Amino acid sequence: MNCDPDITASGPQDELLRERSARLREADPRPNILLVFTDQQTASAMSCAGNRWVETPAMDALARRGVRFVNSYCAAPVCGPSRAAMITGLPPHQNGVVYNGDPLRPDLPTIGSVLRSAGYYTAWTGKWHLPESFLREEIDSHGFHHRPLTPGVSWCALGDQTDFLTAMDAEFFLRWQAAKQPKPWFLGVSLHNPHDICYHVVEEVLTSPNIEHFPPLPENFATDPGEPEALRLRRQNTRYGHELASCAGWDEARWRTYLHTYAHLVTQVDRAVGSVLRALEAGGWSQNTIVIFTSDHGEGVAAHQWATKQSLYEEVAGVPLILSGPGIASGITASELASGLDLLPTMCDFAGADAPAGLPGRSLRQALSGVRGREEERVICELAADQERPEIQGRMVRTPRFKYMAYSPGAPAEQLFDLAADPGEMNNLAGDARYHSDLLRHRQVLLAWCLESEDPFLEVLPFPREGG
Repeated sequence: MNCDPDITASGPQDELLRERSARLREADPRPNILLVFTDQQTASAMSCAGNRWVETPAMDALARRGVRFVNSYCAAPVCGPSRAAMITGLPPHQNGVVYNGDPLRPDLPTIGSVLRSAGYYTAWTGKWHLPESFLREEIDSHGFHHRPLTPGVSWCALGDQTDFLTAMDAEFFLRWQAAKQPKPWFLGVSLHNPHDICYHVVEEVLTSPNIEHFPPLPENFATDPGEPEALRLRRQNTRYGHELASCAGWDEARWRTYLHTYAHLVTQVDRAVGSVLRALEAGGWSQNTIVIFTSDHGEGVAAHQWATKQSLYEEVAGVPLILSGPGIASGITASELASGLDLLPTMCDFAGADAPAGLPGRSLRQALSGVRGREEERVICELAADQERPEIQGRMVRTPRFKYMAYSPGAPAEQLFDLAADPGEMNNLAGDARYHSDLLRHRQVLLAWCLESEDPFLEVLPFPREGG
């Protein structure tokens, strides 16, 4: 199936839609904004990122038409906290969604309420997870007009079911309802897969005798015997996030079957992305719409023998990020550091709306023009693993060359990686005297963040506040 969004729809109804959208553009030339994101997709899980085990023609087409960020990170490697950060521009410890199941604070501005105040029609379809996975009925909350998958459906176990319904509803909006709005619009399309890999991990599955046709184990498959204690505790957890404990003792065939299944789920969700992009074209909106594609967090994909989420390793914290549309360069990659916290300021910038004061993120618009600006000095990601084990926490500081992680509780508690020389994060430099000044510098970045943002991790920092 061809998922290239450059396909031109045909038929008299589509022509009428394009004429209607053209008239609306003349009345208000501000761009529409389409945010499409998947659940649990690591940054490398796209053909355009060099992954030959997935087929992602829709994502690849967006990359050809826009800018792909190669150093993009979630604000938290868990569904609810990351999603709340994306739509509020605030990290979990400020927006109140620290764990899955926490509700979003009702007093906080969101991209929905901010753009609605600026004159946009704002809608959301698909997975919500703040805290309900799927809303049962059409409601207005947090600035969004929520569109349910189907009346009475609040949860589905399998993403292929929900993604079909989500894409279908997005198509209906783009082909019919958007043209009825006498104003620019924002539409959030939240897809479920490749999250279904979580079910694969905990279930008994048959491994194929033909694993030579499956993805190989990653080069950084080995675990570090000196891994921080907090991560070892996560591996042993049999409550929330228990999928990881299910992987203990897997042989190569089981790991490679898991990787094959994950690749299939990514390929599957790309079809839903393609359906949404074709509807955007059919509705006549593609020339005046900023399209943002990303994911709420990544996936372990067997690196360090980690599966699913809830770590700060690259595969879990790193997410795809592609933007395309008017004023955005085509077919380039950007090396600037980017965060899920940057999405709201970026969307406000394109919409000509004032972003809420005090947000830690910044607009990515300069990088999108193809003009290289000053790189962001750092990106922060925060981890809180389990409400029943609140002492297990972590923070990540990513700078242009290095990545530093601090964990609580226990010892060792710190990791420092030179990603330029060690992209697989296999050589922890935290105890290497040659990199002590780099360690101190990143400690100070984290300390400053905790003080400025009133991050409660300040109370469990694994290093002295004065003198590093």
